[in-house]
Amino acid sequence: MPGADRAAALIRTLDLQPHPEGGYYRETFRSALRQPGPHGERAASTAIWFLLQAGEVSRWHRVLADECWHWYEGGELELLQCERPGIPVTAQRLGPVAETSLPQRVVPAGWWQAARPLGAYTLVGCTVAPGFDFADFALLDPLGIDARWFRKAADPRLVD
Repeated sequence: MPGADRAAALIRTLDLQPHPEGGYYRETFRSALRQPGPHGERAASTAIWFLLQAGEVSRWHRVLADECWHWYEGGELELLQCERPGIPVTAQRLGPVAETSLPQRVVPAGWWQAARPLGAYTLVGCTVAPGFDFADFALLDPLGIDARWFRKAADPRLVD
């Protein structure tokens, strides 16, 4: 099945919905265990499926919890990370085990992150601990002062 057809089938079969940062997602797990978080009590862990198609990006954002990315299928994914503006951006690839890619990568809590598929589509999973809560999620403000730095440091499409 060609890439665009496979991506459309995954979106339909997995019942993925548009994500605010770009791409499509669906939460698949939310732990019943509770623990304190930066903005109140939350689940100990959560997990989602996340899909990006060619031309789509996951724009710069940060989560106040550790996030583990898992590659499932499709082309490789470039995952960019930056502790804060002014610190060099690092790029890692998620994909099958190879010299330049691994199927799992971790973004530390509070770090800026962005991603883009390197093929027709990429299906990944993201596990967040403590559990994801939109109160702990921030998209980079494209009109904010940090946006100018991120536009120069990496692909401007990851900002706008």
